[in-house]
Amino acid sequence: MSQDLLIDTQGAVGRLRLNRPKALHALNLAMCEGMLAALDDWRTDAGVAAVLIDHAEGRGFCAGGDIRLLSESGAGDGVAARAFFHTEYRLNHRLFTYAKPTVAFMDGVTMGGGVGIALPCRWRIATENTRFAMPETGIGLFPDVGGGWYLSRLPGRIGQFLALTGHRLDGAEAHALGLATHYLPAAALEEAKAAIVADPQGIEAALDRLAVAPPPARLLDQRAAIDRLFASDTLEDVFAALAADGSAFAAEQLGVLRSKSPQTMKVSLRLLYDGGLMQSFADEMVQEYAVASRVVQRHDFLEGVRAVLVDKDHAPRWQPATPEGVTDHLIDQIFAPLPPAEAWTPA
Repeated sequence: MSQDLLIDTQGAVGRLRLNRPKALHALNLAMCEGMLAALDDWRTDAGVAAVLIDHAEGRGFCAGGDIRLLSESGAGDGVAARAFFHTEYRLNHRLFTYAKPTVAFMDGVTMGGGVGIALPCRWRIATENTRFAMPETGIGLFPDVGGGWYLSRLPGRIGQFLALTGHRLDGAEAHALGLATHYLPAAALEEAKAAIVADPQGIEAALDRLAVAPPPARLLDQRAAIDRLFASDTLEDVFAALAADGSAFAAEQLGVLRSKSPQTMKVSLRLLYDGGLMQSFADEMVQEYAVASRVVQRHDFLEGVRAVLVDKDHAPRWQPATPEGVTDHLIDQIFAPLPPAEAWTPA
């Protein structure tokens, strides 16, 4: 079995430990398959009362998915990329619907695919090391793994702001927005895990006991500006609002958005609009899989990976290059449902 994922039980607690430290524990297909299989085994195992998800060593909880695999596959027939998304989204959905208590320790980088396995958990612990983000528009992707569901349910227009800019939240900000349920000092995490293993019925009490008051959530100082500047679901309107505002905050965000893929920013706004109306998380996954299946083979994803991860020139040449160039027809094509035989289904 791959050592990228460590699976064991301690007492009545099933443990899933991500173990790819050199890749900041980014998820590959085998890790997703292993977590799904373990969760299925534990679902009917009376000896397992709760599930704990963390990382084994090094920085970061989980930096995302296997972007290189996705881009190599996307440049060809896309089969491997679709297989990865299909399995990853099944894992996201399994966690979202899991009957037994689940706990995720978001200590360090928690981005993309890491967000997808943390947010479905009943308890989500942030620390002073947490860096929480959905930065996909910077590589021509979009906030998937349930991003359309979670971000659309944040207060005001914070979700749209996070989806478009890829802004990194610290632990205090993640806690203030309800993305984390508890804020603990990193030094207390081993004690928290030991307490959970000792008494999996008393998880909340243990976390409440060890939690501390987080520092101020600085992003919330900009809450009114975010709600005003990111009020529209039309990307051109957001650009216009930022350009007209005159504040340093607006100028900074406009600069950020000018570096992102116009196509995937429009995909993101549509995703959050639709996600807010979704009746179930499974419906969200069906839509995200259809979108991911197409976006992964489009120019902007391959170009974004080239610019950020391969050549590292951080000068992507997006096509279309402007929001105005991304037509409603193109977005409709990307969001069209897949034929039933190709569509995502739960495990």
